[in-house]
Amino acid sequence: MNHAIVPPRKVSELVVERLSERIACGEWPVGTRIPPEPELVAELGVGRNTVREAVRALEHAGVLEPRRGDGTYVRAADGLDAALVRRARTADAFHVLDVRAILERGAARAAAVRQDPDAITRLDAALAVQTQSRDADEDAFQAADVAFHAEVVRAAGNPLLADLYDGLDHALVRTYPSGIRRRHDRDVPGHEEVVAAIRAGDAAAAERAVTATIDAVRAQLVEAVADEGPGRRDRGAGAGA
Repeated sequence: MNHAIVPPRKVSELVVERLSERIACGEWPVGTRIPPEPELVAELGVGRNTVREAVRALEHAGVLEPRRGDGTYVRAADGLDAALVRRARTADAFHVLDVRAILERGAARAAAVRQDPDAITRLDAALAVQTQSRDADEDAFQAADVAFHAEVVRAAGNPLLADLYDGLDHALVRTYPSGIRRRHDRDVPGHEEVVAAIRAGDAAAAERAVTATIDAVRAQLVEAVADEGPGRRDRGAGAGA
């Protein structure tokens, strides 16, 4: 029997856990600024140096990002998220799109087989918001588009798949190759069709609908890269739609 004494954990490690929990549960979504240091000190009841150490640890992990003169922002949902995004950003844009296609096609097929009523309700809601956002500004459209695709993946009912996709979503959906303007076709085919196929339990049709969406995104990406000239293909990640 192991009778080793486990030393007490550092307070900064506990603060890291507390901050990470807020990020993971969505209280502090990716892209938002966390409360300023004095507020965290008062709220957590710890010293300023302890908060700084915890924040630095999350910065090193790629979860938080300091912006000079503007505070600290959430960069990724967790360490896995940060690692996947870093890797995706160094990959060929079309390779990243291929990964998105594999994940979403499999998820749509699984969701159609699973036929979970609650998941279908959430898909309907996400599709309604995404459809309404086609006349909104770019940020609103992007946010709704990300949420819709993530909901398709979650409808498969596999938490590990959902975590993997969430870790890649802003590389797979939000970002465009560096220097290329975002030119979303807001009527990309497949969105309504994939929800209808999942509701009908038609796995093959759900996969075809996702393929239609990915093919449309690929065509946009080819056109965008061509307009920017040679040498741009290997920069950045996939487009959203």
